[in-house]
Amino acid sequence: MGMAGGGAAGWQSRRSRRRAPPVMAEINVTPMVDVMLVLLIIFMVAAPLLTVGVPIDLPQTQANAVNQDNKEPITLSVKENGQIFLGDSEIKYEDLVSKLQAVTQARGGFDERIFVRGDKKANYGAIMRVMGRLSGAGFKKVALVTEVEQGG
Repeated sequence: MGMAGGGAAGWQSRRSRRRAPPVMAEINVTPMVDVMLVLLIIFMVAAPLLTVGVPIDLPQTQANAVNQDNKEPITLSVKENGQIFLGDSEIKYEDLVSKLQAVTQARGGFDERIFVRGDKKANYGAIMRVMGRLSGAGFKKVALVTEVEQGG
């Protein structure tokens, strides 16, 4: 009997002498990695949607992509009905050169790249009218935007 009582008391004293487990000093990066992967997926899905807000059905071609520098090009869009858009805002044909000159001067001069996006159902003459107006105004870096041809 004495041993049972002494044994229990001895066990209590050993337990009270035990130290608490050491505090973990490492940062748990797993939740941060999970958040970063979710953000990466969101940006990968959203990036193609951020190009230009004017919906246009571009023609397809087998031409290679143009080499691009780091500056974002100025985008002109010509819709099927002949409407002209500078970025997301509609402009009149008569105001095309004056608005482009204002934008290029604010961005650094006439060496700005201008991408012309023409709907494939748009009148060829309307797109060429815009291109001629740009060329006549002194803009030299003008390119037509198309989509890569699908299939064979």
